[in-house]
Amino acid sequence: MNKSELIDAIAADAGITKAAAKLALESFLGNVGGTLKKGGKVSLVGFGSWSVSSRAARDGRNPQTGKTIKIAAKNVVKFKAGADLEGAVN
Repeated sequence: MNKSELIDAIAADAGITKAAAKLALESFLGNVGGTLKKGGKVSLVGFGSWSVSSRAARDGRNPQTGKTIKIAAKNVVKFKAGADLEGAVN
């Protein structure tokens, strides 16, 4: 499912226009991204939680040449599925 298909599904399920569903989805994504950017955590009970983790700098290897390269440190987003979501999938 892509973003436009998700907007269509939200609009149909909630009985709202596609424009309103798009605004709601973009608001959700913006708020999640903004919270994670500030170092916070977002939890939706039953669905899952998003958090930010720091990945340390490390040495890597170029698979074509075999040369050692430096990989910079960075922050990564992690998602942990909740019990209801895991139950729906399994």
